[in-house]
This record gives sequence, structure tokens and C-alpha cells, in this order.
Amino acid sequence: MGNADKPATVSGQSSTELLIVGGGVMGLWAALHAGQRGIPTVLVDAGEIGCGASGGLLGALMPHMPDRWSEKKQFQFEALLSLEDEIATLEAETGLSAGYRRCGRLIPLPKPHLRTIALRHEQDAEKHWTHGAGRFHWHVLDNPPRPGWPAVEAGGSGFVHDTLAARVSPRGLVSVLAARVRQLPAVRVLTRTEVTAFDAVANTVTLQDGITIAFGHCIVSAGFRSFPFLDGLTTGLSASLGQPVKGQAALLRADIDPALPVIFRDGLYIVAHEGGRVAIGSTSENSFADPFVTDAQLDTLIDAATDLVPALRQADVIERWAGLRPKAIDRDPMIGAHPEHPRIVALTGGFKVSFGLAHRLAAAALASLAGEKIDLPASFALESHIAVARRST
Repeated sequence: MGNADKPATVSGQSSTELLIVGGGVMGLWAALHAGQRGIPTVLVDAGEIGCGASGGLLGALMPHMPDRWSEKKQFQFEALLSLEDEIATLEAETGLSAGYRRCGRLIPLPKPHLRTIALRHEQDAEKHWTHGAGRFHWHVLDNPPRPGWPAVEAGGSGFVHDTLAARVSPRGLVSVLAARVRQLPAVRVLTRTEVTAFDAVANTVTLQDGITIAFGHCIVSAGFRSFPFLDGLTTGLSASLGQPVKGQAALLRADIDPALPVIFRDGLYIVAHEGGRVAIGSTSENSFADPFVTDAQLDTLIDAATDLVPALRQADVIERWAGLRPKAIDRDPMIGAHPEHPRIVALTGGFKVSFGLAHRLAAAALASLAGEKIDLPASFALESHIAVARRST
């Protein structure tokens, strides 16, 4: 970003080279990268930092299946590897913990044909899950490595144990990012102030307190609230660029080793965290009456989790959580400059993969503003999602 990107202001306006709307995990990584580049930046959030979907409980960092390798799977693999060092650096700079651990993952195999598929995947992982001298594995086992995690009966045909998966505390990572961003002199953080008006021609926003901010570029990273905003900037759409999907999760207090692998079965995750906490989730609801209230669907998840791990039956449920996650129309993350308004950059979507990819996606968004080459899977591009939305009926 250079002088040509500096906004023109009028009397009474504030200005910034970069405005970031939305202070979840995507917006925080973008603010971090911008601040490290010395770009004058204002980060605006309608609530508190990380109070939306980024403030959830689960934190599972799951790789794609290792078969049918693609640029998208390679991108995710590299992102999951680089995240570990990124978090270690942030923790050293802030003195805070993000609750990260490369714990691996267990997948019960209840049917014989699933074991046959898993054995093929074991060979795929040996080929694709490599990085320098490092290699990650997709082992097929007869029994879980730790008795009872999960119950041996859950895997009638064995268990997959992958060594690539990890977990992080969503709230811990958000707190570490927020603390580091606030250390950067180039970044100013404004919370509890919603954008009430947006002028994509004048490149200004007006906040609910009446302040107008002129910007050189604007990154839209407001989760599911990004979609109607981007819709309004885009001509010829037959469908919205995305939708909110409700998720429900629970946090239990249990005497569980935090090094235990994540358990995954049919959309159910059981994640051991530090401090005797176990997260269970999550639902994926396209329709819902109240987005922020938990209901019987969460009770069903908890029951399924305690069936898998009977030791959790006596655990206390200390928190029930519900929130809305951003699902782009083509499911993949949505990144890039708007073709009709190139100073507006999308940084949203992600749905279930945001925490594992956000650091790389935000870096790509910042690189695009600086005119640098960005290396993203084609399906992640905003233009790709717009094309899908224009074809939808």
C-alpha cells in the first residue's frame, strides 16, 4: 500500500489506510499482519473482540482426508503446520497461552468397509502428509491407544489414529491475538461500535456514534454478517454469497489428560483441553428459531459423546454455547478484492476450518492489498463464489 491508497478526508472525518470490519479470528489475524507491516489500521467490531463464532468452545484443527490430493488440501496441510510456529511466537510475545497442542485424532471404524477405506488412506497419508524431514501418519489400529478414549466397542472394525490433527482454545487464541494486536502502534481497535453506513464510492464508513472514517482499503471480516454487505455490492446475483449456520457445543469439567487425541465420529467432536475441560460439538443447523439458545440437539450430542466415552457420564456441564458460523455459498473460505469495488476485500467464510486457515488467509488478503502475488486455491477466491451465486437458481 502506497500514497495512492491513502484516503482523502474532509473536515470532521477520521481516516486510515486500512479499515477492518470484524474482530473475530479472521479480522484479528489481518490486523496483526497489517500492524507488522506498519500499515495504519483501524479494527472495528460491533461487540467485543471475538464475541461471535470465534468465541466458541471446540477448537478442533482437523486436516482433510489424505486421498484425492488437491491444491486445497495442500494449502490446508501447510497452514496447519505453520500455525504451530505462529502461535508459539504469539505466546512468547504476549506471555499468554492459546491452548494449542498437536494431539492427533481418533476416528472409530464401526463397519468393515470403513476399515478398507481407512487402509487406503493410510497409504495416501504416507505419500502426501510429508514436510521436509517430518512425516505425519494415518494409522489403522485395532484398539484405541488409551483404554476408554473412546470405548473399544465404538470401533467394531478398528480406529484411525492420525498424528497431524491438533486443537486450540478458540478463546485463548483470540485473547492472544487481541493482546498482540493492541501492542502494535499502527493498529487502533474500536469495539462496541457498529458500522451503520457504508459508501463504496467515497470509501467511507459511518459508525453508530456518528464518526465517519475514510479508508484506503477495507477488509470485510464480519463473519456471516459479511454476506449481506457483499451482496449489496455485487450485481447479477441469483443467491446470497453465504449464510449463517448455527452451531451448538458444550464444555464439560472432567479429569481427562489434555494430551488425548480429538475423537471424531459422524460430525461429533470430543476435544480434551487444558485444565480438566472437555469440549463437545457441534451441530450444523441451516434453519433455527433462536441462533444463540441451546436446545435438545445439544443434549443429543452430549449423550452421543458420553456413549463414546463413558467416563464423561459423571462430568459436569459447565457451559452450553450456541452461535452462528459463516458458510460461503461454495462452502470454502471467501477471500479477495471485490471485482466491482477493488478497495473492498472479503475475508470471511471458512465455516468449520477458519481457525486452522485464518492466519494464511489473512496474510493472502494483506498481500493482495500490497500488489503482491497471492497463492490461494482457486475456489477460495471471492470471484469464484460470485460466479456460483450468479448461476444459482
